[in-house]
Amino acid sequence: MAFPFGALMTSSLLFLVVLSFPNVHATGVSSSWKRAAHNVIASNHLINVPKNGGRKFRTGPWKKAQATFYEGGAGSYGGACGYDDVVKDGYGLDTVALSTVLYKKGKTCGACYEIKCVDSPGCKGKSSITVTATDICPPNYGQPSDNGGWCNPPRQHFDLAKPAYLKIADYKAGIVPIKYRRVPCKRKGGIRFTITGNPYFNSVKVSNVGGAGDVVAVYVKGEDKLKWTQLKRDWGQKWETNAMLCEETLTFRVRTSDGRISTSKRVAPKGWQFGQTFVGENLGRK
Repeated sequence: MAFPFGALMTSSLLFLVVLSFPNVHATGVSSSWKRAAHNVIASNHLINVPKNGGRKFRTGPWKKAQATFYEGGAGSYGGACGYDDVVKDGYGLDTVALSTVLYKKGKTCGACYEIKCVDSPGCKGKSSITVTATDICPPNYGQPSDNGGWCNPPRQHFDLAKPAYLKIADYKAGIVPIKYRRVPCKRKGGIRFTITGNPYFNSVKVSNVGGAGDVVAVYVKGEDKLKWTQLKRDWGQKWETNAMLCEETLTFRVRTSDGRISTSKRVAPKGWQFGQTFVGENLGRK
């Protein structure tokens, strides 16, 4: 997988830099990606904050594609989406790396797909499984799209985490035809907000989101000085702001791709610490 950007450097005047990160799709997550980058985000201007509402996410139509698998583990299957550990972040090992056209520069991270192996002697096991998009399957332009370059644009391809793939297909099959469709995500527990950074830069990882699953906007508000502030997508489901969040009781609001809104009131108490995870209200809970 490939990471959009990450890393920060502060001085007394808060100068910012952007670093690029290596492709670690099949080899594991480099520790360097944990250092987030950011751009200055205005936090004192008035913004229109959406209210709770929206229709429930609906299952999409069946489409045809192909599926392969890749090796890894809980700590590497979520790299391109910013998930440190797909199990701890609520997704288990039934995850998938999407080809470029499906990944959409990280906007589809957290979305759920029902997949079933079809029309192949390599199919086995369950008639279908539901997986969460947590990674990217990068293009391989050195190989033809129909022979090795499975994730080259404009192909819609699913590179499943090995444990998920083995539920629907034989290991020796390697690549199998599938049918897939977007489905609502059913999660246990609430949306998780993990805050990292420092007093001058805050990175918020949003995970375990139900309903549509893919978050398109994140807002935060404090109880004291901090007014509603919209965070900026850093990459995947990592969101950033240089607003002063410290010493504030924090309320988060998220909007998913289907327009639904969830507000998690006062989930981070005053005195919260960087590295902590807070659980709020969810959509499409089990």
